[in-house]
This record gives sequence, C-alpha cells and structure tokens, in this order.
Amino acid sequence: MIMCGITGYTGVNQAGPILLEGLKRLEYRGYDSAGIAIQSRNEADDMYSIKMLKATGKVSHLVDKFEAEPDFKGVCGIGHTRWATHGIPSDTNAHPHLSADGKFAVVHNGIIENFAEIRSELQKYGIEFKSETDTEVIVQLLAYNYNGNFKKALMKTISRLTGSYAIGVISAEHPGTIFAAKLSSPLLIGVGIGENYFASDITALVSNTKNVIDMDDGEVAEITPDEVKVYDHAGNEIKKEIRQINWDIAAAEKSGYEHFMMKEIMEQPQALKATIEPRIKDEEIVFGEIKDLDMSKFNRVHITACGSAYHAGCVGRGIIEALCRMPVEAEVASELRYRDPIMDGKTLVIVISQSGETADTIAAMKECKEKGATVLAIVNVVGSSIAKLADYCIYTWAGPEIAVATTKGYTTQVAVLAMFAVWAAGQLKTISHGAYASMVIDIMRLPERAQRALDLNSRVKKLADKYYDNQSLFFIGRNMDYAVALEGSLKLKEISYLHSEAYAAGELKHGTIALIEPGRLVVALCCYEKLFDKTVSNIQQVKARGARVLAVAHEGNRSIFQEADDVLLVPQTDPLLAPVIEIIPMQLFAYYVAEKNGCDIDKPKNLAKSVTVE
Repeated sequence: MIMCGITGYTGVNQAGPILLEGLKRLEYRGYDSAGIAIQSRNEADDMYSIKMLKATGKVSHLVDKFEAEPDFKGVCGIGHTRWATHGIPSDTNAHPHLSADGKFAVVHNGIIENFAEIRSELQKYGIEFKSETDTEVIVQLLAYNYNGNFKKALMKTISRLTGSYAIGVISAEHPGTIFAAKLSSPLLIGVGIGENYFASDITALVSNTKNVIDMDDGEVAEITPDEVKVYDHAGNEIKKEIRQINWDIAAAEKSGYEHFMMKEIMEQPQALKATIEPRIKDEEIVFGEIKDLDMSKFNRVHITACGSAYHAGCVGRGIIEALCRMPVEAEVASELRYRDPIMDGKTLVIVISQSGETADTIAAMKECKEKGATVLAIVNVVGSSIAKLADYCIYTWAGPEIAVATTKGYTTQVAVLAMFAVWAAGQLKTISHGAYASMVIDIMRLPERAQRALDLNSRVKKLADKYYDNQSLFFIGRNMDYAVALEGSLKLKEISYLHSEAYAAGELKHGTIALIEPGRLVVALCCYEKLFDKTVSNIQQVKARGARVLAVAHEGNRSIFQEADDVLLVPQTDPLLAPVIEIIPMQLFAYYVAEKNGCDIDKPKNLAKSVTVE
C-alpha cells in the first residue's frame, strides 16, 4: 500500500491557492485523485459551511475545477492527493470526506485497519456512507462523537482507530481551527506569523515557512492562525520545539530539468559532498552522532531495509564484513519483522530509510529492539519516525528527494555505510593505519568521481535508444557488483516498466541461462576487478547464446571492449567504494529508457515515494 499527501492552512489569505500549491508539491506521493475543503462564510448570517472540490486524476485536474469556481473562497482549509488503498479512484472516493451532517471534513494518510467494524457499527445507527474508503469512518465517527467540544470528539474518535494515520480535520462550527493527529504516518506543523499549516511532507511547507514542529505518534495539534497547541494521547498540552528547515524552495524545484529524477541524478556529487565533508576532520572519520557507540560490545551486525535502501544495505554488508571482520547479514524488513529473528544485546541492527517513515522498516526495528538489539538508523529526513525510534542516528544530508525512484538517496546511504565501516574498523583495530588513510582519501574523492561518472557517460542516451525495446533483460555481477546489479535492475523496472532481473553472475548456469535468447540484453557489471575474469566468462556464456551485452567497467579497462557489445565507463576507485560510482550510469540508462518509452518518470504507475503502510 502507498501513502498519500495531506496539507492544511489557516490564516488571513485565501486557502485555496495555498492548498493547491501544497498538493502540487505532494503529488509525487499520490496522484490518482485530489481534493480540497474549506470553511466558507455566509455573509448574510455570518454562519460557516464546508465546501469541497474533488477531481480524479492529477492535481492539475483539481486546479482546473478550482479556477472555474470563483466563489470557492475561505481562509481555512485542508487538502489531499490520493493513491488508492480502499476503493477505486473516483471523485466519490477522493478526499476530503464530509460527515453525513455536513459539519466536519477530514483528510487522511494511512490505513484504518478496523474500518469495517466501525462502519458496520455506525450503519446500525442509521449513518449512511457515500464512499468505499476506510477514511470515511473517521469523519462519520467524529460527527457521532461530537457534542460541542471539537477536541474531545476527536480524541475519542482516534482512540477507536487501529492502523496508521495522519489526519487533518475542519469543522463548520469552529472557524479558523484545524485539528491534526498522527500515528505511524508522517505529519509536520508549519509555523508562520498570523498563519499556520500542516502537511505530511516538508515540500508542501517550505515555500511558506521554514519553521516546523515534528509531531510524534499519539499527538494531536490544534492549529489556529495565531497559535499551535499540541496535546498528548491523554489530551494534556505539551511543549514542542520548533526547528528550522535548512533548505529553501529552490531545492524542491526542477531547476530547469525536465524531471526531478534527472535533477537528483545530477545532484549526486553535491549530495555526496554534503554527506562526507562534515564528517572527515584531520584525515579522520568523525561521527558526532555516534561517538559513544562501542563496537566492541557487538559480535554481529544485522542490516534491514526495503527497496533501494535494502540494496544499499547489501553493499554495506560487504564493506562492513571486509573491514570490521565480523558477520553481517542484510535482510528485507518486510521479512525480518515476521521471522522472529535471533538477536540480543550483542547485535547491532542498522536500519536504512530515505524517508525515515517506511512502515515495514519501523516494525522490524521495533521487533529488534524488543529482543535487546541496539539500533543505528541511517535516514535522510530529520525528525522522522525511524530517527526518533533508533538508539543512534546518522543523517545522510542528501537534501530533498522528490522523484519516486531514489538516486542520491541511495548513493549517500552507501557513502554513510562506507564511512561507518571505516570508522568502526578503526575502533575495532581491524584495519591498518595505511589502509584507513587510503580509504579516507578515496571516500573524500567520491564527489569528484561521481561527477566524472556523469561526465564520462554522455553516450547513455544513445544506448537507451538502442536497447529501449527489450521487454525482458538481466543484470549480472559478482560480489559487490551483484549488489549494484540489484539496484540497477530495480531502477529500470520501476520507471520504464520493463521486466528486469538481477542475478549473481555465477548462478547463470543454475537455471537463468535458459532464458537467454538471441537479442536478449544482459547488463554486466564488471567493476569488482578481483573477479573480472570470472565475469568475462559469464559474458561469453550469454553471448554464445545470442545475447547482447552492455558492460559497466572502470576507465582504463581495454579488454572489456573485446567482450561486450557496448561499454559504459566509470572512474577507478577502491573496490569497496565502487558501488557508489558504478550505479550512476545505470540510473542514467534507466532514465533514458523510460523517457524513450514515454513513461511518467517522476511518478511511475502504482508507486509513490514512501511506503508508510504495509
């Protein structure tokens, strides 16, 4: 299931344009329908009602409807962009949802697991439902619980909900007031002057304010133009810190690129620099965030994550094992959370997530903590759920990543894992002084080598033109190259919709080679030079069966040109760090194949940026 995007505004300006702008910035989180609701004042009797606009499809369809409604005015409202979990995409199922008495409207990100039970109960009281969604039970139950006290009714309502939610609610009887609540789904409050906001993502807020409050699970916010009050699960007011966002709206814009994905591919040298430079001082790796983490207390490391973050973890497994000489496992969080894993106080669990809100990863880390493991998180989003739950946290500082398919998020995660491995090996004394110094130098050079990888591969678009019509293809590699193959294959399939699989090259003869046919494209990653000859043997095997081979190899490797049909080159670096660099031409290849096939690159079908529900 995929998350949606929510936002809200209360102040002195017209809410409609502000809500629509926020939804445009959130559209990458859900785009099969959208809607807004505002408190509308009737000047004749000074009474308020709730007006709604909804549209199936992209936010632009909602904008068209709004522009055709000049009387759709109000200074307090909520908005939502949806990716369906319950009910087909339609205007009826689109959020916001209105209570049967017309007094309340709600937007919701998440899943209400006990919605069927609540719906059945309310129907017995004669309450009629209009949609197929789980969300509608929230607003109908809220109206049923309401006796004049908005806050009490909401607290009573959310106490009944099982699942995950970030919700925003307005009432016709409480002008200028929005209530927002959170459980296992991201929610931020934006603090302004004479106006305040909420949203599920910073990108919806940053053009209006850089001051935010991070909401924690079980908390409820009462938002008016002049103040924000936050309450705990029992309804007691609590003090919350306001933090400043350290990037501006330009970071969330395309900056002249046609797609966010290409912008973010090109930002990787800068993102790597921001991740690496502050942590290297006097040729030493310094992690202020984990300075009291004692690696000698652990006898093994377990890495868990989902999607691309898991692939980064597979690379990290190889680096940490090689340098720290302790056993390391990497496992997808959606499996780990249900496996009753064997771990204890001597286990270090590293969880990786760009958003810090990945539901399966959160569940897995909770499971590990219950078993006594120490949890180290690697995340990009400051103040995210995973960052707060972990015992230790390292931020990647990659900046906002808007495209659904991660690029700089992945490479900065691998860079952090590499720095951590060197730092830990130094603490454990499993690395020589010379090897430590050499690794630090190579890590510091990753930004310039990432730029070199971009500069070397101006031919990628032509190769995409050559190979875009392959309906099924394979990525192969050995050791670290196999870990990169997993990510390269995922990049291609998720944005171009082509069938693509990654295999350990040595496994070809154990079944996969039966699928090699004349003309089939095989992408061979050849940067792990210790096993280069073995990979060449695999290339020869598939070519003997008619495959075409696109290889990725280091600059200066001339022999690969005798084996492959086409070659993409990347600069030489330490074998353990090569995955940061060699994925870059694969990202470009996936981008241009998707472009050639006319795909929606930033918002691929059936996907959104963060998977915040199971």
